[in-house]
Amino acid sequence: MALHRDIFWIGRQWAVTGSGIQAVDQRLRGVLDIEIARLWDDAHVQSRRAKPGVNLEDFDKALATARARFPREPAQLADAPPAPAARPLPTPAPVPLAFVLRAEGKLARFLPQWRVRR
Repeated sequence: MALHRDIFWIGRQWAVTGSGIQAVDQRLRGVLDIEIARLWDDAHVQSRRAKPGVNLEDFDKALATARARFPREPAQLADAPPAPAARPLPTPAPVPLAFVLRAEGKLARFLPQWRVRR
């Protein structure tokens, strides 16, 4: 699996991306990658850490960076206070566009060309 487009940290063997921890070596095809949802699953992390050829120092840095970047889900936290309800912001009224053509009495082939830009 290719590296996610959002890369937050990159080491020699591991990278912290928008999808979690990924191996930099793409020949592994995502076998050792850890998704964001499984960053806090210690059994899953230890199984990846125990694989042969894993640079433990680099893996520990990637794990610490990823856990700091992606904290636990609120459903997993037992002591989390409920978030206050936010009021929706009022939507502004749409502004009508004034489109005026001033080409009366002129030949179209002599007018400058124009484009509508948004």
